[in-house]
Amino acid sequence: MAIKVANYPRYVRPQSGLTLADQVFEYYIEGGLTRYIAIFYGNDSEWVGPVRSGRFFDEHIARMYQAYLVFKFADKRVLEYLRTTDIADFLVVPSEGACPPFRLMPTRKLEAYNNNYFNTTLWGDCVRKNGLPADKPYLSGNFSPDVPQLGGAPALRVFTYFSKFSYNQWEYKPEIGEYFRFQETDDTLDGKEEAYAPLTDNVTGLQVHAANVVVLFAYHEFANPYQEDDEVYHIDLTGSGEAYVFRDGVGYPARWNRLYKDQPLLLTTPDGVPIPLRPGITFYEVIGSNSYASQGDGEWFFHHTTP
Repeated sequence: MAIKVANYPRYVRPQSGLTLADQVFEYYIEGGLTRYIAIFYGNDSEWVGPVRSGRFFDEHIARMYQAYLVFKFADKRVLEYLRTTDIADFLVVPSEGACPPFRLMPTRKLEAYNNNYFNTTLWGDCVRKNGLPADKPYLSGNFSPDVPQLGGAPALRVFTYFSKFSYNQWEYKPEIGEYFRFQETDDTLDGKEEAYAPLTDNVTGLQVHAANVVVLFAYHEFANPYQEDDEVYHIDLTGSGEAYVFRDGVGYPARWNRLYKDQPLLLTTPDGVPIPLRPGITFYEVIGSNSYASQGDGEWFFHHTTP
């Protein structure tokens, strides 16, 4: 399942289920803000969310993982498009009754719009009840606990700046061998300094963490001037593009390659040598192809820009 999870407004934090997902993608939506799409393949969670609306980009993720796409409706242009595709039967949005299993979390005192969660443990009953495809896709990947002998440079902290309103950092903890997520708590308008706090999971109580952090450079565009006015982005995750892979406290310049639309990305060195990922959660930061990167003293900085 590929489930949309809100990151804004800030009061929706802590989100639920991010430490139980196998893969998480973060990408720019509009207004300087980002959203997540979390892939559940090996684990379940009674609470995932808050679930928010879909975007054109989500189609890439649903196809790569052959997943049901769970979202809380979408812009009319996005929803109408998705309903014309061959993944239309795999769209999961709220409806009357217990199927699909969306529900409010009574312990979160939020308005209903930002308090809608999905229960993956109950989805199997809905699949059987409605005669939906139930075969679990076979997904291949390149994983190894051994540190790749591919060069690279120290990467103890990885910063991603989407905007003055949305920025984050990943801090490597060598005693655990994973990166831990810190999220902004305020904007940087009027000369304010960056402010961070650990991003935690309301279900597990754990800080959001990842064995691998991957930064993907992808082209962002608008289909027409009307979509540009509303920041309705089309993010192109077909073909290949620049990337950086972080694991074991080391950063590797890379390329992402989407060889087939129904398989996950292949990550290689710029020369085409496959880069294995460390077993565990992989968190992808998707930024514009015009973005820029810098690094030094074990710190890496990525600044998102769009056309």
